Amino acid sequence: MRHGFIAATAVLLFVTACSDDHGSAATTVSSTIAAATTSTTSTTSTTIAPTTTTEALPVPQAPPAPHAAEPTNKLGTIEIPKINVSKSLFEGVSLTTLNRGPGHWPGTAMPGHAGNVVVGGHRTSHDRPFRYLDKLVPGDEVIFTTPEGRFVYHVTGTRIVTPDSVWIINQTAAHTATLFACNPVGSTKERIVVSLELQ
Repeated sequence: MRHGFIAATAVLLFVTACSDDHGSAATTVSSTIAAATTSTTSTTSTTIAPTTTTEALPVPQAPPAPHAAEPTNKLGTIEIPKINVSKSLFEGVSLTTLNRGPGHWPGTAMPGHAGNVVVGGHRTSHDRPFRYLDKLVPGDEVIFTTPEGRFVYHVTGTRIVTPDSVWIINQTAAHTATLFACNPVGSTKERIVVSLELQ
């Protein structure tokens, strides 16, 4: 079953964004109790069980067919000031969705949450929101705004990968994000992948 998911994901990475058809330690708390009628003092030590607020990591969904009719579900916006991008962010990564604007890979982290927020977009067709991803450098901002708030991520690096590099959707314990599109411009030969961290 996992091999089928990986193969389907590799196919989607090949097609997506490239269409040219328009644990805590225990805590010890000590308290001193003074008896009112004696001069004896006793100390009681209490151990409190560790508490955790760790979010479960998301599980990326299998990709849809390239031209699947995904419903229009606007999650918020994505802004990339360095390259003058300010677009609606949609749920889904089929070409149907990416033709509307940048798309969030279903099942990956949502902006502001632990995990890897994965977003694909076109470079050469429709309004080409990711046309200039190659101009981003470490420190540049990518801002996601959702009903939960405004989340500023900073670029940590850019790399070029093959279309079957499905590891780019892997989830992380940290608050990270990944932007991807076809590369070079006008080709489906490779993918440009921009890595981000929440600040």
